[in-house]
Amino acid sequence: MVNRYQEEGWKEEMRIKLDVNNMFVDQVGKKNGFTKEKVNDLQDKLTAAHQAIQEAKEDGQLGFMELPYTQKTIIKEMKEFAEQKKGEFKNFVVLGIGGSALGTIALHTALNHSYYNLNEEARKGHPRLFVLDNVDPTRLKSLLQTLDLEETIFNVISKSGGTAETMSEFLLVRDLVAKELGEDKVANHFIATTSEDTGNLIKIAKQEGIKTFYIPENVGGRFSVLTPVGLVPAAFCGINIEELLAGAEYMDQICKTDDIWQNPAYLNATLQYLADQAGKSMSVMMPYVHGLKDVADWYRQLWAESLGKRENRAGEVVNVGPTPIKALGATDQHSQAQLYMEGPYDKVITFLTVDNHEEDVTIPGGYSEISGVSYLGGHTFNQLIKTEQSATELALTKNQRLNCTISLPEVNEFTMGQLFYMFELQTAFAGELYNINAFNQPGVELGKNYTYGILGREGYEDMKAEYDNKSEKNSNLII
Repeated sequence: MVNRYQEEGWKEEMRIKLDVNNMFVDQVGKKNGFTKEKVNDLQDKLTAAHQAIQEAKEDGQLGFMELPYTQKTIIKEMKEFAEQKKGEFKNFVVLGIGGSALGTIALHTALNHSYYNLNEEARKGHPRLFVLDNVDPTRLKSLLQTLDLEETIFNVISKSGGTAETMSEFLLVRDLVAKELGEDKVANHFIATTSEDTGNLIKIAKQEGIKTFYIPENVGGRFSVLTPVGLVPAAFCGINIEELLAGAEYMDQICKTDDIWQNPAYLNATLQYLADQAGKSMSVMMPYVHGLKDVADWYRQLWAESLGKRENRAGEVVNVGPTPIKALGATDQHSQAQLYMEGPYDKVITFLTVDNHEEDVTIPGGYSEISGVSYLGGHTFNQLIKTEQSATELALTKNQRLNCTISLPEVNEFTMGQLFYMFELQTAFAGELYNINAFNQPGVELGKNYTYGILGREGYEDMKAEYDNKSEKNSNLII
Protein backbone atom coordinates (compact mmCIF):
# COMPACT_ATOMS: atom_id res chain seq x y z
CA MET A 1 0.00 0.00 0.00
CA VAL A 2 1.33 3.42 -1.00
CA ASN A 3 0.68 6.12 1.60
CA ARG A 4 -0.27 9.54 0.33
CA TYR A 5 2.91 11.10 1.76
CA GLN A 6 4.91 8.87 -0.60
CA GLU A 7 3.29 10.41 -3.68
CA GLU A 8 5.28 13.31 -5.11
CA GLY A 9 2.21 15.07 -6.47
CA TRP A 10 0.42 15.03 -3.13
CA LYS A 11 3.53 16.20 -1.28
CA GLU A 12 3.91 19.17 -3.59
CA GLU A 13 0.21 19.95 -3.19
CA MET A 14 0.69 19.93 0.59
CA ARG A 15 3.82 22.08 0.61
CA ILE A 16 3.56 24.97 3.05
CA LYS A 17 4.45 28.39 1.67
CA LEU A 18 6.23 31.42 3.12
CA ASP A 19 5.10 34.80 1.75
CA VAL A 20 7.51 37.62 2.69
CA ASN A 21 6.26 40.30 0.29
CA ASN A 22 5.23 42.53 3.18
CA MET A 23 8.75 42.60 4.56
CA PHE A 24 10.00 44.57 1.56
CA VAL A 25 9.93 48.19 0.41
CA ASP A 26 7.56 47.56 -2.48
CA GLN A 27 4.77 46.84 0.01
CA VAL A 28 5.59 48.63 3.27
CA GLY A 29 7.75 51.49 2.03
CA LYS A 30 11.37 52.54 2.41
CA LYS A 31 11.20 53.57 6.06
CA ASN A 32 10.62 50.04 7.39
CA GLY A 33 10.86 47.68 4.44
CA PHE A 34 13.93 45.82 3.24
CA THR A 35 15.39 45.52 -0.23
CA LYS A 36 16.71 42.38 -1.82
CA GLU A 37 20.07 44.14 -1.95
CA LYS A 38 19.98 44.49 1.86
CA VAL A 39 19.54 40.73 2.16
CA ASN A 40 22.17 39.98 -0.46
CA ASP A 41 24.65 42.25 1.33
CA LEU A 42 24.65 39.63 4.10
CA GLN A 43 25.74 36.88 1.71
CA ASP A 44 29.08 36.19 3.39
CA LYS A 45 27.37 35.95 6.76
CA LEU A 46 24.62 33.75 5.35
CA THR A 47 27.10 31.42 3.66
CA ALA A 48 29.07 31.12 6.88
CA ALA A 49 25.87 30.34 8.80
CA HIS A 50 24.92 27.61 6.31
CA GLN A 51 28.39 26.08 6.51
CA ALA A 52 28.27 26.15 10.31
CA ILE A 53 24.89 24.38 10.25
CA GLN A 54 26.21 21.68 7.92
CA GLU A 55 29.38 21.15 9.95
CA ALA A 56 27.45 20.94 13.22
CA LYS A 57 25.02 18.48 11.65
CA GLU A 58 27.84 16.26 10.35
CA ASP A 59 29.44 16.43 13.79
CA GLY A 60 26.22 15.13 15.37
CA GLN A 61 25.47 18.35 17.24
CA LEU A 62 22.13 19.12 15.58
CA GLY A 63 20.13 16.07 16.50
CA PHE A 64 16.80 17.61 15.53
CA MET A 65 17.90 17.48 11.88
CA GLU A 66 18.36 13.70 12.12
CA LEU A 67 14.92 12.98 13.59
CA PRO A 68 12.90 12.68 10.34
CA TYR A 69 15.13 9.72 9.51
CA THR A 70 16.22 8.15 12.80
CA GLN A 71 12.81 8.12 14.48
CA LYS A 72 11.38 5.92 11.73
CA THR A 73 13.08 2.98 13.41
CA ILE A 74 10.97 3.22 16.58
CA ILE A 75 7.60 4.13 15.05
CA LYS A 76 6.48 0.50 14.98
CA GLU A 77 7.27 0.04 18.67
CA MET A 78 5.42 3.21 19.67
CA LYS A 79 2.36 2.35 17.61
CA GLU A 80 2.21 -1.25 18.82
CA PHE A 81 2.52 -0.17 22.45
CA ALA A 82 -0.19 2.49 22.01
CA GLU A 83 -2.49 -0.04 20.35
CA GLN A 84 -1.83 -2.59 23.09
CA LYS A 85 -2.85 -0.08 25.77
CA LYS A 86 -5.73 1.44 23.79
CA GLY A 87 -8.51 -0.60 25.36
CA GLU A 88 -6.89 -0.74 28.78
CA PHE A 89 -6.71 2.98 29.56
CA LYS A 90 -9.23 5.77 29.03
CA ASN A 91 -6.89 8.57 30.09
CA PHE A 92 -3.35 9.44 28.98
CA VAL A 93 -1.63 12.02 31.19
CA VAL A 94 1.65 13.73 30.31
CA LEU A 95 3.79 14.76 33.27
CA GLY A 96 6.18 17.26 31.72
CA ILE A 97 6.92 20.95 31.36
CA GLY A 98 8.33 23.26 28.68
CA GLY A 99 9.71 21.28 25.77
CA SER A 100 8.28 18.11 27.29
CA ALA A 101 4.75 19.45 26.97
CA LEU A 102 4.34 22.29 24.48
CA GLY A 103 4.89 20.24 21.33
CA THR A 104 2.39 17.62 22.43
CA ILE A 105 -0.18 20.29 23.20
CA ALA A 106 0.37 21.92 19.80
CA LEU A 107 0.01 18.60 17.97
CA HIS A 108 -3.11 17.69 19.90
CA THR A 109 -4.79 21.05 19.29
CA ALA A 110 -3.95 21.00 15.59
CA LEU A 111 -4.66 17.41 14.66
CA ASN A 112 -7.34 16.13 17.00
CA HIS A 113 -11.01 17.08 17.21
CA SER A 114 -11.45 20.50 18.83
CA TYR A 115 -13.34 18.87 21.70
CA TYR A 116 -11.48 15.57 21.62
CA ASN A 117 -11.75 14.83 25.32
CA LEU A 118 -15.50 15.44 25.31
CA ASN A 119 -16.30 13.58 22.09
CA GLU A 120 -16.08 9.81 22.42
CA GLU A 121 -16.92 9.23 18.76
CA ALA A 122 -14.08 11.52 17.64
CA ARG A 123 -11.61 9.68 19.86
CA LYS A 124 -12.32 6.35 18.11
CA GLY A 125 -11.34 4.37 21.17
CA HIS A 126 -8.21 6.36 21.93
CA PRO A 127 -7.72 7.72 25.46
CA ARG A 128 -8.42 11.27 26.53
CA LEU A 129 -5.28 13.44 26.74
CA PHE A 130 -4.28 15.63 29.67
CA VAL A 131 -1.00 17.52 30.00
CA LEU A 132 0.09 18.51 33.50
CA ASP A 133 2.57 21.18 32.45
CA ASN A 134 2.57 23.16 35.68
CA VAL A 135 2.70 22.45 39.40
CA ASP A 136 -0.14 24.69 40.48
CA PRO A 137 -1.52 22.60 43.37
CA THR A 138 -5.17 23.42 42.76
CA ARG A 139 -5.06 22.37 39.10
CA LEU A 140 -3.00 19.31 39.91
CA LYS A 141 -5.30 18.04 42.64
CA SER A 142 -8.41 18.85 40.62
CA LEU A 143 -7.30 16.61 37.76
CA LEU A 144 -6.28 13.75 40.01
CA GLN A 145 -9.63 13.94 41.80
CA THR A 146 -11.38 13.82 38.44
CA LEU A 147 -9.60 10.82 36.90
CA ASP A 148 -10.07 7.17 37.76
CA LEU A 149 -6.48 6.04 38.38
CA GLU A 150 -7.26 2.49 37.29
CA GLU A 151 -8.14 3.83 33.83
CA THR A 152 -5.16 6.20 33.59
CA ILE A 153 -1.62 5.85 32.28
CA PHE A 154 0.98 8.52 33.06
CA ASN A 155 3.82 9.45 30.69
CA VAL A 156 6.68 10.95 32.72
CA ILE A 157 8.88 13.05 30.42
CA SER A 158 12.23 14.35 31.62
CA LYS A 159 15.53 13.81 29.85
CA SER A 160 17.57 14.30 33.02
CA GLY A 161 15.05 12.96 35.47
CA GLY A 162 15.93 15.96 37.58
CA THR A 163 13.21 18.37 36.48
CA ALA A 164 11.72 19.49 39.79
CA GLU A 165 8.21 20.03 38.47
CA THR A 166 7.98 16.74 36.59
CA MET A 167 9.57 14.58 39.25
CA SER A 168 7.46 16.10 42.03
CA GLU A 169 4.34 15.25 39.99
CA PHE A 170 5.67 11.73 39.48
CA LEU A 171 6.30 11.26 43.21
CA LEU A 172 2.74 12.34 43.99
CA VAL A 173 1.06 10.25 41.30
CA ARG A 174 3.19 7.17 41.95
CA ASP A 175 2.27 7.35 45.62
CA LEU A 176 -1.44 7.61 44.77
CA VAL A 177 -1.31 4.70 42.33
CA ALA A 178 0.57 2.51 44.82
CA LYS A 179 -1.87 3.28 47.63
CA GLU A 180 -5.05 2.96 45.58
CA LEU A 181 -4.16 0.14 43.19
CA GLY A 182 -1.21 -1.57 44.85
CA GLU A 183 2.56 -1.57 44.43
CA ASP A 184 2.36 -4.38 41.90
CA LYS A 185 0.30 -2.16 39.56
CA VAL A 186 2.69 0.80 39.48
CA ALA A 187 4.78 -0.20 36.45
CA ASN A 188 1.73 -0.77 34.26
CA HIS A 189 0.43 2.75 34.85
CA PHE A 190 3.59 4.63 33.83
CA ILE A 191 5.76 5.32 30.80
CA ALA A 192 9.15 6.99 31.14
CA THR A 193 10.43 9.13 28.27
CA THR A 194 13.99 10.04 29.14
CA SER A 195 17.69 9.64 28.42
CA GLU A 196 18.75 6.08 27.70
CA ASP A 197 22.02 6.17 29.60
CA THR A 198 22.05 8.98 32.17
CA GLY A 199 19.85 10.69 34.73
CA ASN A 200 17.51 9.79 37.55
CA LEU A 201 14.41 8.81 35.59
CA ILE A 202 16.06 5.96 33.69
CA LYS A 203 17.31 4.58 37.03
CA ILE A 204 13.77 4.72 38.44
CA ALA A 205 12.26 3.20 35.30
CA LYS A 206 14.65 0.24 35.39
CA GLN A 207 14.12 -0.24 39.11
CA GLU A 208 10.32 -0.14 38.73
CA GLY A 209 10.12 -2.05 35.43
CA ILE A 210 8.44 0.90 33.68
CA LYS A 211 8.17 0.95 29.89
CA THR A 212 10.72 3.41 28.47
CA PHE A 213 11.19 5.46 25.33
CA TYR A 214 14.39 7.37 24.76
CA ILE A 215 15.19 10.97 23.88
CA PRO A 216 18.32 11.23 21.70
CA GLU A 217 21.19 12.77 23.66
CA ASN A 218 21.82 15.42 21.00
CA VAL A 219 18.24 16.76 21.02
CA GLY A 220 17.27 19.43 23.54
CA GLY A 221 13.82 19.73 25.06
CA ARG A 222 12.46 22.54 22.90
CA PHE A 223 13.56 20.67 19.75
CA SER A 224 12.12 17.33 20.89
CA VAL A 225 8.58 17.30 19.51
CA LEU A 226 9.59 14.80 16.78
CA THR A 227 11.16 12.43 19.33
CA PRO A 228 9.15 10.11 21.61
CA VAL A 229 8.45 13.25 23.67
CA GLY A 230 5.82 14.23 21.10
CA LEU A 231 5.43 11.01 19.13
CA VAL A 232 4.33 8.72 21.97
CA PRO A 233 1.40 10.93 23.10
CA ALA A 234 0.54 11.47 19.43
CA ALA A 235 0.46 7.71 18.79
CA PHE A 236 -1.78 7.16 21.82
CA CYS A 237 -4.20 9.78 20.46
CA GLY A 238 -4.39 8.30 16.97
CA ILE A 239 -2.20 10.85 15.19
CA ASN A 240 -0.36 9.52 12.12
CA ILE A 241 3.24 9.80 13.30
CA GLU A 242 4.70 8.36 10.07
CA GLU A 243 3.13 11.21 8.12
CA LEU A 244 4.35 13.72 10.69
CA LEU A 245 7.95 12.60 10.20
CA ALA A 246 7.44 12.48 6.42
CA GLY A 247 6.46 16.14 6.50
CA ALA A 248 9.59 17.02 8.45
CA GLU A 249 11.71 15.05 5.99
CA TYR A 250 10.10 16.88 3.07
CA MET A 251 10.93 20.26 4.63
CA ASP A 252 14.48 19.07 5.30
CA GLN A 253 14.87 18.28 1.60
CA ILE A 254 13.48 21.70 0.65
CA CYS A 255 15.90 23.42 3.03
CA LYS A 256 19.09 21.67 1.93
CA THR A 257 19.88 24.49 -0.49
CA ASP A 258 22.16 27.34 0.54
CA ASP A 259 20.23 29.69 -1.78
CA ILE A 260 18.56 32.03 0.70
CA TRP A 261 15.76 32.83 -1.76
CA GLN A 262 14.80 29.16 -2.11
CA ASN A 263 15.15 28.15 1.55
CA PRO A 264 12.12 29.22 3.65
CA ALA A 265 13.77 28.52 7.01
CA TYR A 266 16.88 30.53 6.12
CA LEU A 267 14.97 33.39 4.50
CA ASN A 268 12.58 33.80 7.41
CA ALA A 269 15.44 33.67 9.92
CA THR A 270 17.34 36.30 7.95
CA LEU A 271 14.41 38.70 7.70
CA GLN A 272 13.54 38.28 11.38
CA TYR A 273 17.21 38.94 12.21
CA LEU A 274 17.32 42.06 10.03
CA ALA A 275 14.10 43.31 11.62
CA ASP A 276 15.56 42.86 15.09
CA GLN A 277 18.71 44.71 14.06
CA ALA A 278 16.48 47.53 12.82
CA GLY A 279 14.78 47.86 16.22
CA LYS A 280 11.82 45.58 15.55
CA SER A 281 12.53 43.11 18.31
CA MET A 282 8.98 41.87 18.91
CA SER A 283 8.16 38.72 16.94
CA VAL A 284 4.39 38.19 16.94
CA MET A 285 2.95 34.88 15.76
CA MET A 286 -0.73 35.18 14.89
CA PRO A 287 -2.48 32.04 13.62
CA TYR A 288 -5.81 32.57 11.86
CA VAL A 289 -6.94 29.03 12.54
CA HIS A 290 -7.79 27.94 16.06
CA GLY A 291 -6.09 24.58 15.60
CA LEU A 292 -2.71 26.32 15.28
CA LYS A 293 -3.05 28.55 18.35
CA ASP A 294 -0.75 26.37 20.44
CA VAL A 295 1.93 26.35 17.74
CA ALA A 296 2.44 29.98 18.77
CA ASP A 297 2.95 28.86 22.37
CA TRP A 298 5.47 26.21 21.29
CA TYR A 299 7.23 28.78 19.07
CA ARG A 300 7.56 31.20 21.98
CA GLN A 301 9.74 28.77 23.92
CA LEU A 302 11.75 27.79 20.85
CA TRP A 303 12.51 31.38 19.83
CA ALA A 304 12.97 32.88 23.32
CA GLU A 305 15.02 30.15 24.97
CA SER A 306 17.21 29.62 21.91
CA LEU A 307 17.97 33.23 20.96
CA GLY A 308 17.75 35.18 24.22
CA LYS A 309 21.39 35.13 25.30
CA ARG A 310 23.68 37.28 27.41
CA GLU A 311 26.91 36.26 25.69
CA ASN A 312 27.97 35.42 22.17
CA ARG A 313 30.31 32.59 21.28
CA ALA A 314 33.33 34.80 21.90
CA GLY A 315 32.20 35.35 25.48
CA GLU A 316 31.27 38.98 24.84
CA VAL A 317 28.22 40.40 26.60
CA VAL A 318 25.67 41.11 23.86
CA ASN A 319 22.24 40.61 25.50
CA VAL A 320 20.50 39.67 22.27
CA GLY A 321 17.21 38.07 21.41
CA PRO A 322 13.89 39.00 19.78
CA THR A 323 10.84 38.71 22.04
CA PRO A 324 8.21 36.22 20.79
CA ILE A 325 4.56 37.11 21.37
CA LYS A 326 1.56 34.90 20.73
CA ALA A 327 -1.72 36.17 19.32
CA LEU A 328 -4.77 34.57 17.72
CA GLY A 329 -6.86 35.74 14.81
CA ALA A 330 -9.56 36.80 14.74
CA THR A 331 -9.74 36.96 18.57
CA ASP A 332 -6.86 39.39 18.99
CA GLN A 333 -8.12 41.78 16.36
CA HIS A 334 -10.31 42.86 19.24
CA SER A 335 -7.48 43.21 21.77
CA GLN A 336 -3.94 43.52 20.39
CA ALA A 337 -4.44 44.76 16.82
CA GLN A 338 -4.74 48.42 17.84
CA LEU A 339 -1.24 48.29 19.27
CA TYR A 340 0.11 46.50 16.21
CA MET A 341 -1.46 49.05 13.86
CA GLU A 342 -0.62 52.31 15.61
CA GLY A 343 1.84 51.55 18.40
CA PRO A 344 5.64 51.49 18.18
CA TYR A 345 7.30 50.25 15.00
CA ASP A 346 8.94 47.43 16.95
CA LYS A 347 7.09 44.34 15.75
CA VAL A 348 7.04 41.78 12.97
CA ILE A 349 3.75 39.93 12.59
CA THR A 350 3.81 36.36 11.27
CA PHE A 351 0.40 35.11 10.18
CA LEU A 352 -0.33 31.39 10.10
CA THR A 353 -3.16 30.61 7.71
CA VAL A 354 -4.81 27.55 6.19
CA ASP A 355 -6.22 27.36 2.67
CA ASN A 356 -8.73 24.58 3.28
CA HIS A 357 -10.42 24.17 6.65
CA GLU A 358 -11.62 20.73 7.66
CA GLU A 359 -15.19 22.00 7.96
CA ASP A 360 -17.25 24.34 5.76
CA VAL A 361 -19.95 26.23 7.66
CA THR A 362 -22.42 28.59 5.96
CA ILE A 363 -23.84 31.65 7.71
CA PRO A 364 -27.65 31.59 7.42
CA GLY A 365 -29.48 34.61 6.05
CA GLY A 366 -31.77 36.71 8.20
CA TYR A 367 -32.90 40.20 9.21
CA SER A 368 -32.98 41.49 5.63
CA GLU A 369 -34.16 44.85 6.87
CA ILE A 370 -30.93 45.35 8.90
CA SER A 371 -28.13 45.83 6.39
CA GLY A 372 -25.44 45.74 9.08
CA VAL A 373 -26.34 42.11 9.79
CA SER A 374 -27.97 40.73 6.63
CA TYR A 375 -24.85 41.15 4.48
CA LEU A 376 -23.29 38.19 6.34
CA GLY A 377 -25.92 35.71 5.16
CA GLY A 378 -24.83 33.29 2.46
CA HIS A 379 -21.13 33.67 3.22
CA THR A 380 -19.21 30.98 5.08
CA PHE A 381 -17.24 31.17 8.30
CA ASN A 382 -14.31 30.01 6.18
CA GLN A 383 -14.64 33.15 4.07
CA LEU A 384 -15.09 35.28 7.16
CA ILE A 385 -11.91 34.23 8.95
CA LYS A 386 -9.85 34.29 5.74
CA THR A 387 -11.18 37.75 4.90
CA GLU A 388 -10.40 39.00 8.38
CA GLN A 389 -6.82 37.79 8.04
CA SER A 390 -6.43 39.38 4.61
CA ALA A 391 -7.95 42.62 5.86
CA THR A 392 -5.64 42.71 8.89
CA GLU A 393 -2.66 41.98 6.66
CA LEU A 394 -3.64 44.82 4.32
CA ALA A 395 -4.20 47.23 7.21
CA LEU A 396 -0.80 46.43 8.71
CA THR A 397 0.88 46.84 5.34
CA LYS A 398 -0.90 50.13 4.70
CA ASN A 399 0.44 51.30 8.06
CA GLN A 400 3.94 50.25 7.00
CA ARG A 401 4.14 47.43 9.54
CA LEU A 402 6.34 44.45 8.70
CA ASN A 403 4.42 41.19 8.32
CA CYS A 404 4.72 37.84 6.58
CA THR A 405 2.46 34.82 6.10
CA ILE A 406 3.02 31.10 6.37
CA SER A 407 0.16 29.24 4.70
CA LEU A 408 -0.73 25.59 5.08
CA PRO A 409 -2.82 23.98 2.31
CA GLU A 410 -4.62 22.18 5.14
CA VAL A 411 -3.86 21.20 8.71
CA ASN A 412 -2.70 17.60 8.71
CA GLU A 413 0.24 15.58 9.99
CA PHE A 414 2.33 16.21 6.87
CA THR A 415 1.96 19.99 6.97
CA MET A 416 2.54 20.07 10.73
CA GLY A 417 5.76 18.09 10.31
CA GLN A 418 6.92 20.67 7.78
CA LEU A 419 6.00 23.56 10.06
CA PHE A 420 7.80 22.23 13.13
CA TYR A 421 10.94 21.41 11.19
CA MET A 422 11.01 24.75 9.38
CA PHE A 423 10.79 26.69 12.64
CA GLU A 424 13.49 24.57 14.28
CA LEU A 425 15.91 25.03 11.39
CA GLN A 426 15.00 28.73 11.21
CA THR A 427 15.95 29.04 14.88
CA ALA A 428 19.27 27.27 14.43
CA PHE A 429 20.13 29.50 11.45
CA ALA A 430 19.17 32.63 13.39
CA GLY A 431 21.50 31.51 16.17
CA GLU A 432 24.37 31.50 13.68
CA LEU A 433 23.47 35.01 12.51
CA TYR A 434 23.52 36.25 16.12
CA ASN A 435 26.71 34.25 16.76
CA ILE A 436 25.25 32.70 19.90
CA ASN A 437 24.67 29.16 21.14
CA ALA A 438 21.03 28.51 20.28
CA PHE A 439 21.00 25.18 22.12
CA ASN A 440 21.77 26.09 25.74
CA GLN A 441 19.68 27.97 28.30
CA PRO A 442 21.90 29.30 31.11
CA GLY A 443 19.28 31.81 32.24
CA VAL A 444 16.72 29.07 32.74
CA GLU A 445 19.26 26.90 34.53
CA LEU A 446 20.02 29.67 37.04
CA GLY A 447 16.39 29.80 38.17
CA LYS A 448 16.29 26.01 38.38
CA ASN A 449 19.46 25.95 40.48
CA TYR A 450 18.03 28.42 42.99
CA THR A 451 14.95 26.20 43.28
CA TYR A 452 17.09 23.12 43.87
CA GLY A 453 19.05 24.90 46.59
CA ILE A 454 16.02 26.34 48.39
CA LEU A 455 14.34 22.91 48.46
CA GLY A 456 17.48 21.24 49.83
CA ARG A 457 18.88 19.30 46.87
CA GLU A 458 22.35 18.00 47.57
CA GLY A 459 25.10 19.90 45.78
CA TYR A 460 23.21 23.20 45.63
CA GLU A 461 23.99 24.51 49.10
CA ASP A 462 25.66 27.64 47.69
CA MET A 463 22.47 28.56 45.85
CA LYS A 464 20.48 28.24 49.06
CA ALA A 465 22.99 30.40 50.90
CA GLU A 466 22.74 33.05 48.20
CA TYR A 467 18.97 32.96 48.41
CA ASP A 468 18.99 33.20 52.21
CA ASN A 469 21.31 36.21 52.03
CA LYS A 470 19.44 38.11 49.34
CA SER A 471 18.62 41.78 49.90
CA GLU A 472 15.61 42.48 52.09
CA LYS A 473 12.67 44.11 50.37
CA ASN A 474 11.56 47.59 51.41
CA SER A 475 8.21 47.16 53.16
CA ASN A 476 7.25 50.71 52.19
CA LEU A 477 7.17 49.56 48.58
CA ILE A 478 4.59 46.89 49.32
CA ILE A 479 1.25 48.68 49.52
